Amino acid sequence: MRRLLWATLAAALALPAAAQPDVDPLVGLWRYETRADPAAHGPLTLTLRGEKWLASMGGRIAGGVPVRGELRVTFPGNQGELRIPAPHQDGELHGFWVQPATPAAGPAQAYATPVTLRRLAPGAWRGEVTPLPRSFTLWLKVTRDADGTLIAAFRNPEFNANAGRVQFVASHAGEAVTFESRPQPGRKAVVLKAMLDDGRLRMAYPPLPGEIALARPTPAEAAAFDPRPPGGAPYAYRPPVALKDGWTTARAASVGLDEAGLATLIRAQAAADPAAARPQLIHALLVARHGKLVLDEYFFGFDAKTLHDTRSAAKTFNSVMLGAVMRGDPAFGPQSRIYDVLAGRGPFAHPDPRKAQITLANLMTHTSGLACDDNDDASPGNEETLQRQTGQPDWLKYTLDLPQAHDPGARYAYCSANANLVAGALSARTGTWLPALFDRTVARPLQFGPYAWDLTPTGDGYGGGGVYVRPRDLLKIGQAYLDGGVWHGRRIVSAAWVKASTAPRVEITPQTTGLSAEDFSNVYIRARDGYAWHLNRLKVGDRTFDDYEATGNGGQLLIVVPAVDVAVVITGGNYGQGGVWLRWRDDIVARGVLGAIVR
Repeated sequence: MRRLLWATLAAALALPAAAQPDVDPLVGLWRYETRADPAAHGPLTLTLRGEKWLASMGGRIAGGVPVRGELRVTFPGNQGELRIPAPHQDGELHGFWVQPATPAAGPAQAYATPVTLRRLAPGAWRGEVTPLPRSFTLWLKVTRDADGTLIAAFRNPEFNANAGRVQFVASHAGEAVTFESRPQPGRKAVVLKAMLDDGRLRMAYPPLPGEIALARPTPAEAAAFDPRPPGGAPYAYRPPVALKDGWTTARAASVGLDEAGLATLIRAQAAADPAAARPQLIHALLVARHGKLVLDEYFFGFDAKTLHDTRSAAKTFNSVMLGAVMRGDPAFGPQSRIYDVLAGRGPFAHPDPRKAQITLANLMTHTSGLACDDNDDASPGNEETLQRQTGQPDWLKYTLDLPQAHDPGARYAYCSANANLVAGALSARTGTWLPALFDRTVARPLQFGPYAWDLTPTGDGYGGGGVYVRPRDLLKIGQAYLDGGVWHGRRIVSAAWVKASTAPRVEITPQTTGLSAEDFSNVYIRARDGYAWHLNRLKVGDRTFDDYEATGNGGQLLIVVPAVDVAVVITGGNYGQGGVWLRWRDDIVARGVLGAIVR
């Protein structure tokens, strides 16, 4: 026995260094998660007693009466609110659950999620309240470099809060641990301190409050760190699963796409290293052609039922809603002037005759001329400035009060507050709360599943981005536009609006932005914009295809290519890393998807 033990030890010592297990207590995978799921959720029963409506859920009871055609039932203790536009006594009731802001996990934000209440009996309805789950997951992976250096990577799928650097050098003396960023010209070093304590790694991790404790994940938890659980068989193409959500699914070959080429594309995403110096964090990749969903793949623990933050891609929802509203109100449209539509919020600060000329077209093409520039921290209309200020909770009023910096139409400056003004105009013109307008004109006609619309401090729907939807539902907008504004025979917008809204309206160049060539290249790419659609060209071999896109920070992409009848959705977690996700248009869509077209 002793001879066998010595032989085993000698064999282990003879192994190459790379084959020997690393016994450093830091090396490996760590995980921390905090959740702020609203307490109020589950089955909700609504009953009508005379003129009063009573709602009960989980032992909580609240009541209310309709005011100006809308029922609001607010549950005590800031638990949430049920809102039902125009409640009636027949059939289904379509309303919303408003969940309060939950600051414990990421930015504090209130959301509205749809609720369908089905009639149980005369005067009684029941539905399911499913608020948006709110969580903050922090991964830490520590590996050893070829020279023996410990390399640490913090990863956070919800916000990409990576402590300001994609990789750190780790070191420890006893229980004290230090994570320090590598020197970079012009950038201050980032240093994080931690303590190893009984199998946990305790540390402060901004923006989370207080101290957190990372622990070793279970195998089931660890499976979500990599794009796909390690150790599985290599991906082979498979057609999407039919989910009764309106999509017709089919094999890619049946619509002229090379399945082997798509499989190669998915295998490349599945092999991506999330701890790399330039990680590619794609969460979903979907492809539709000729009206059929032929690719529907997910990574990093996401799936077809997971709501995903669309960030600024949701700005395009304003354009879709405008097209829908114009069908019944042709006098309202791109030519409408915002200060006329929202005159009720006046009087306005910084009076300027040029403000009266700002149209919805200017707002949708980021050429309003207001002092609003998301790429300029000093701009008073910058989105972060708007959302952090507390002096004016009405974000529409705050934006309308901004100074006028340029003539309308003279300068391009990307501004989320412009998009929010379009949303405010839609709500004011129709007399409809923005989430309810989206539900009526877009979500229900397109057979959307659950979604969550972010709200402003005054409870208005925010139109600057941040709506959570399922990727399969986002793709439906692209398919409806490919089909001339129709989904399953139901018209969403007119064919004329599809053409008008996706036509080039403004060039994005150093000249139109007023920036030097160097400054321009730091924040923009040369492109064109339509009405809340971005227009680009995709090069595949010696062919070039025009597209129109809804895009959002982190890699939220809806890309529509009419010439080949293709729509693609990508969702991702590379927030704040435009140098990574802006390449997906060419690397994934052009070379990967369009390059797989065989007929």
